[in-house]
Amino acid sequence: MVAYESKLTQLRNLFDHFAVELHSPYYVDVELLVAVVAIVRPKRGQQSNPVSIEFLLDYLRESDTQRKQLVAYLNRLLVQRDFDQLISDTGIISYADFGYELRKRIGERYLPYQPPKDTLQYLFNQVFYSIRDADWVAAIPMEQLEQLFSLCEFRSVYDQDTGHGMTEILYGLELLVQRITGRAMETDVNKMVPELRNFDSPFIAIMREFTELNDRILQSEEKYITSSDLSYKQILVLHRQCENYIETAFANSHQFGISLKVNQSLLRIRQQLERIKEILSFLVIDTLPHKVEKTILLAITLIGYNSRKTNVRKLVNQSTQLLAYEITHHTAQTGEHYITSGRKDYWHMFFSACGGGFIVGAMCIVKLLLSNVDTSEFGHALLYSLNYAIGFTLIYLFGATLATKQPAMTASALVSAIEQGVSDLSRDKYRYWTFAQFFARLFRSQFIAFVGNVIMAFPISFLLARGIQVLWDVNIASTKWLHLVDDLNPTKTHVILHASIAGVFLFLSGIIAGSVANRDKHNTVYYRIQEHPLLKRVFGRAKTEKIASFYEKKWAGIVSNLWFGVFMGSTASIGLFLGLDLDIRHITFASGNLALGLFGHDMRLTTDMWIWGILGIGIIGFFNFLVSFSLSLLLAFRSRNLSSNELGKMIKAVWIYFKMNPRLFFFPPRK
Repeated sequence: MVAYESKLTQLRNLFDHFAVELHSPYYVDVELLVAVVAIVRPKRGQQSNPVSIEFLLDYLRESDTQRKQLVAYLNRLLVQRDFDQLISDTGIISYADFGYELRKRIGERYLPYQPPKDTLQYLFNQVFYSIRDADWVAAIPMEQLEQLFSLCEFRSVYDQDTGHGMTEILYGLELLVQRITGRAMETDVNKMVPELRNFDSPFIAIMREFTELNDRILQSEEKYITSSDLSYKQILVLHRQCENYIETAFANSHQFGISLKVNQSLLRIRQQLERIKEILSFLVIDTLPHKVEKTILLAITLIGYNSRKTNVRKLVNQSTQLLAYEITHHTAQTGEHYITSGRKDYWHMFFSACGGGFIVGAMCIVKLLLSNVDTSEFGHALLYSLNYAIGFTLIYLFGATLATKQPAMTASALVSAIEQGVSDLSRDKYRYWTFAQFFARLFRSQFIAFVGNVIMAFPISFLLARGIQVLWDVNIASTKWLHLVDDLNPTKTHVILHASIAGVFLFLSGIIAGSVANRDKHNTVYYRIQEHPLLKRVFGRAKTEKIASFYEKKWAGIVSNLWFGVFMGSTASIGLFLGLDLDIRHITFASGNLALGLFGHDMRLTTDMWIWGILGIGIIGFFNFLVSFSLSLLLAFRSRNLSSNELGKMIKAVWIYFKMNPRLFFFPPRK
């Protein structure tokens, strides 16, 4: 009641303030309407509640003179305003370039685009300028809006003498139909749906049908149709076929891959189809009282389009979800190879991890030797990056395992297990049991991979350093042994930060692998190599197919490991350049460096050094795993549009399963 009286008083003062302007038959400034809406606009946080405009209705009923002045003012303000662009353009992705669209929306959020002053969009920009305005306008009861419509003596868009409103609606729809038809016929979109290539396009059919309906409505005295109209029913059928076409194109991304440009094009067509379906409903009037209600709903809809046109979060979510799914789909398939089932797989993972530890032990020696090279920081970054890149690529090509590469690859496979569990098990009590069992497999696979890497990297680094001493009579770690040992001590260096940075790079390497695989699939690189005429002439068909097969299976992993090496090798130099304490710590390298520290100090490490060294290796491994797995899990959740509430249920299921079978998190089942 207090709010009612306060707003009523504000309204009376406002009309008193604009008394002179309202007497003028030429006053068309938008300032009065802006002030009225500012009084109606609820405070922040109240938009979701029903918003009453009873105070405004009561004022107009009790002040007939002011009401008539307001009616005349609104007639002058709204007459013949164009709004076709609100239907055809506003809030719809305007370009296939995601980066441009993102920059455009961010820019318009803080410096809004202002259309010509004779358009309805200009009026909305001035009056309903907040992104929250659409929410509270939609929360006003329809009964109050109908009363306001009557008091302001508005006319429905179906009863205007000039037919201007219906002309704008039809023109906006015509633009949308023509645009989806033209874009859907382009090669990059067409190739996503090859199974429909030889069939009549529903987009061309809907354009023909709408053109006929458009002409008929414009030539008719009644500027509307009924829901029983045959052309309208046919358009709805064709519209559904167009939606199926786009959904098929998205679904085929697993088979053909998808680029960001094609993804944006398909999203734009989907948005335009949604807009067409919404606006088509405003052509239909089955009973005369619906004219007022439909006109009010049209106004609310157009205000919503305009208020939400700079929604950056929606753009990012829609534009990245499918690409994230495609990337994580690749890593999920790859990640399956990193998850063991029985004892045979378990010990195979151990020996594979020992192979990875062997190569990393050699890489530790090479890096220590490269650190003595007299060159610039850039030179050291280049040399370290080459060492890491070559070593990681060799691990990958030889089929060995680097333990911390697992989490980034396996998180997507885990989320796939959730999807499988949700679809296979209908009872909510057991919904996440598949995930818990899958996680136990992952954890013990990661555990044995850590063990294999660590116990092999330590002796290999030590023996290679000893071999160099025997052959050349030099202890390569004698001057840097303390630095190597202290780098593992969390009380002396930022071990957790540096291990977390390595976890981020492990996550990024998984993203790169999925991105490259998706890009090559979309560009049919494998098929193009397989059918390359020159390669077939030089190597023959059989060898060319082997080259193509190698590329298809290995190239994404090679690129991923090369970039992972660059990230790992250049971080310290970049940190030095920026004046920041940046570096990387990796569990397998930490094991090798501890061995070099021991050898460098003639086998004499204090008890504290041993304790902190071993503890540091464990901490590094934990944060390598935690960061890379968490980031990958979040991306996998995002790609499959799963709620964050799922995470709590997942953790609970894993904890219950752990209490029941703790041994299965470290060792395979006996049978």
